[in-house]
Amino acid sequence: CKCNFISFLFLSLGTGSNILSALQDLFWLLKSKVEKQLQIISVLQWVLTFLIMGIACTLILMYILCTDCWAIAALYLAWLVFDWNTPKKGGRRSQWVRNWAIWRYFRDYFPIRLVKTHNLLTTRNYIFGYHPHGIMGLGAFCNFSTEATGVSQKFPGIRPYLATLAGNFRMPILRDYLMSGGICPVNRDSIDYILSKNGSGNAIIIVVGGAAESLNCTPGKNSVTLRNRKGFVKLALRHGADLVPVYSFGENEVYQQVIFEEGSWGRWVQKKFQKHIGFAPCIFHGRGLFSSNTWGLLPYSKPITTVVGEPITIPKIDNPSQKEVDFYHSMYVDALIKLFDKYKSKFGLPETEVLEVN
Repeated sequence: CKCNFISFLFLSLGTGSNILSALQDLFWLLKSKVEKQLQIISVLQWVLTFLIMGIACTLILMYILCTDCWAIAALYLAWLVFDWNTPKKGGRRSQWVRNWAIWRYFRDYFPIRLVKTHNLLTTRNYIFGYHPHGIMGLGAFCNFSTEATGVSQKFPGIRPYLATLAGNFRMPILRDYLMSGGICPVNRDSIDYILSKNGSGNAIIIVVGGAAESLNCTPGKNSVTLRNRKGFVKLALRHGADLVPVYSFGENEVYQQVIFEEGSWGRWVQKKFQKHIGFAPCIFHGRGLFSSNTWGLLPYSKPITTVVGEPITIPKIDNPSQKEVDFYHSMYVDALIKLFDKYKSKFGLPETEVLEVN
């Protein structure tokens, strides 16, 4: 009976090679599921960091001050006072943090890709204009605040600094987390320091459209807020930093947003927030945590391809006139449009698609 049972089992499963093949298929299936879950977790932690980490860490620190562990919070606050100006002086990046495996899972969720079109000289400094903002600037973060897409290998000798709201660096713990990725405040003090007192080979990435641009981002729409954004050009002229247009195809595709029309009460509230706080509250949604068919905070897994264009050589002019600023701003706008037109069909857009510059 025992022999008959063994014979029946092998006949049911087939030959040894079939069993091995089935086990291999099962292994790869389980591995792909685990990787997908890790990708979701990696993106979720960044979304929560973006939305609530600053407030959450502030509240936790205040709570600890009221407990028996108050000395820990007091020591951190003392360190915070001592370290307050570090974000304005290039920050404190950590290659270890930038190379975390979690960022590779973050990259593969969408996936996100960085495309280099020209070499950058390490003897020059650069200001990258990143477009469009999207809801959270996911492509900007992944490409320039981590090593997931190989920015250091693609641009050897170039140190990228992603500029974001200065208010983020007033939040305990969050400020240190951001600095570890090479993120700096988008203010004049910080940018002046990096471009004038930090040697050469620096690249500051500025999301030029800012909060105003985020209010108009929606899937299927390629528009940038740039026509009256000239401050970054003036900074480039004052420091002789070359301008580099950057466009992320797919950045607007990962979230759905409720767009309020100009003149509506919703747009009025958003503009008031933007004016007084620096960011504009958006009503948006992505997919759910457990299903792509439900609404949630996770972005949709749509590809984001960030193309770094050709640098525009900028002369150093201590006090540029408005005419000079306008001239180089016009050059930059033309270069961005040419970059968009050259690569749009390669990344899923029709040849008839036009970049809207507002």
